[in-house]
Amino acid sequence: MKQDHAFVVWLTGVSGAGKSTLSNLLKEQLDARGLRSFLLDGDQLREGLNQDLGFSDADRHENIRRTAEVARLMVNAGLVVIVALISPFQEARARARARFAPGEFFEVFVDVELDVAEARDPKGLYALARQGAIRQFTGIESTYEKPVSPDVHVRTGKASPLECVHAIVQKLPLNA
Repeated sequence: MKQDHAFVVWLTGVSGAGKSTLSNLLKEQLDARGLRSFLLDGDQLREGLNQDLGFSDADRHENIRRTAEVARLMVNAGLVVIVALISPFQEARARARARFAPGEFFEVFVDVELDVAEARDPKGLYALARQGAIRQFTGIESTYEKPVSPDVHVRTGKASPLECVHAIVQKLPLNA
């Protein structure tokens, strides 16, 4: 049985912005409300479904496309789907949105200053990118195109994770 609220919450931002932290907290809050939700995390997708993809622009577009298709299938099955994916290209995010009916896609720009993201960097990826060990790293050698008009814009360098998730939840159709 499809629940009344089925949609995707697409968190986009550079590495270290806080997408995984926010998406996990958001899932906890949705679960506490009794909503069936599922989290599609970019790192996990890269280890499985998208392990055949590299980091060329074409592969990044395909990564976003595949993720959108899986999310669409899950929304059609009645789930609230949370996507945590860098998804650096505006055009690819627009194509992802186009796969959903109006009111089923909520883009969340997880914004952070680059120096804050680098300071957080738990995997050491920024340091490796600056040393040239990682090529085409988003935010260093590869551009991240900021969303022009996201549904929600949170700034993780200025607000706590709980404050950011509260701002996201306020924009979702949970009480319709």
